[in-house]
Amino acid sequence: MDFDSLSKEQQIMVAMRKTLANIIKDTTPEPGMIHALSKDTVDDIKACFVLISAREKELMAAMGVENNERPFFTDEPKTAEVIKFRKS
Repeated sequence: MDFDSLSKEQQIMVAMRKTLANIIKDTTPEPGMIHALSKDTVDDIKACFVLISAREKELMAAMGVENNERPFFTDEPKTAEVIKFRKS
């Protein structure tokens, strides 16, 4: 789905999710260093991600779109293998 084809609410959800993710990336300290954000703030950001995800799911369901995709690593072993058949 193209960003411009999304409803205003969906665009807001995408923008909020991306902004929160960038805040996390920008403020994540090096190993062993103290985080700039308090534990309460980190917990609030996690709660925001949960709410955004839930609302995005509701909006997709209202549109009749079912999303069963799950994230994966590109080097993750595949669970299925394509088998080529040849005509004898």
